Amino acid sequence: MPGHLQGEFESVVQALEGRLPLVAILRGLEPDRAATVGETLVECGFDIIEVPLNSPESMRSIATLVQTLGARALIGAGTVLTEPQVDSLADIGAQLVVSPNCNPAVIRRTAAHSMVSLPGVVTPTEMFAALEAGASGLKIFPADMVSPAIISAVRAVLPPQVPVFAVGGITPANMGDYLSAGTAGFGIGGALFKPGKPLAEIADAARSIVAAFRAARAG
Repeated sequence: MPGHLQGEFESVVQALEGRLPLVAILRGLEPDRAATVGETLVECGFDIIEVPLNSPESMRSIATLVQTLGARALIGAGTVLTEPQVDSLADIGAQLVVSPNCNPAVIRRTAAHSMVSLPGVVTPTEMFAALEAGASGLKIFPADMVSPAIISAVRAVLPPQVPVFAVGGITPANMGDYLSAGTAGFGIGGALFKPGKPLAEIADAARSIVAAFRAARAG
């Protein structure tokens, strides 16, 4: 990693340290349920929460989560595509910016706000471009396209301190393979949350996913 980015990278990535490396992706979260859904997830072990910006009134949901859980969880947005969106997230106190793509301008703006940046990447070229721009970590997306063998090969040339998350197609059955390949954690969406899903079912899914992750990591 270029020297001029090293100090900034280390200070921002500390926000991920000590957290369970599972990102709860709450696409379609209803703003009126944001606080209760977020509290349920934190109680079950999730402490990184992402609300995609293509959810209804997403900024309202994110602001609610920041206000109610900001001291206990890393809260932010997914599907972040533009610099003005990053600025708006910074204004409401969000600390996490996740994108489906590698846009250096968005990454640089995120880093300028000292927020955690997890851009979506697939190829080694995208991975190193993201790190050059100041990404805090990498989001392999969609993970269905990138086998554990490929991640293992790329992991050998990435800076060892860079956390790599796999998102898309992750199940308890394949977590172990991705972890063995050098993946730090995962983003979990539909298996965890869908609009209207009862809180009890969200809690059951969250506990099951957390347990599966811990078992895979221990194994």
